[in-house]
Amino acid sequence: MKILVFGNPAVREDSLPLMLLPMLRQEFPRIEFREFDAVEDLEKEGKELVILDAVQGIDEVRVFDGVESFEESPRYSMHDFDLPVYLKLLKKMGIVKKATIIGVPMGWGQEKALDKVGKAIRKMVGDG
Repeated sequence: MKILVFGNPAVREDSLPLMLLPMLRQEFPRIEFREFDAVEDLEKEGKELVILDAVQGIDEVRVFDGVESFEESPRYSMHDFDLPVYLKLLKKMGIVKKATIIGVPMGWGQEKALDKVGKAIRKMVGDG
């Protein structure tokens, strides 16, 4: 399994997934976690994508089984603007079959986020 980790290290609210990377790699050595930045390269990642990203407007870690449930929200970086739109476009074109997004609430601390993201990943891989 491969999880693409999005985030903007320059924006505190959007950097949490990137800060979790070292700990997630240690906790899940069989999963490939890749820091990912350029949405234009998503089409090279296969037909089924799993993405870890900070999401505004949620208060729990949430697994979205598709991009259809995202609403328009304020944007902090170009990636925030492009990701939902680009995923919808790739799906419509048949390049991506499925996109699963593990959403982490903005503003959470690392310890709480690591625990909840870890539980979500274990559930996805059938280990919890």
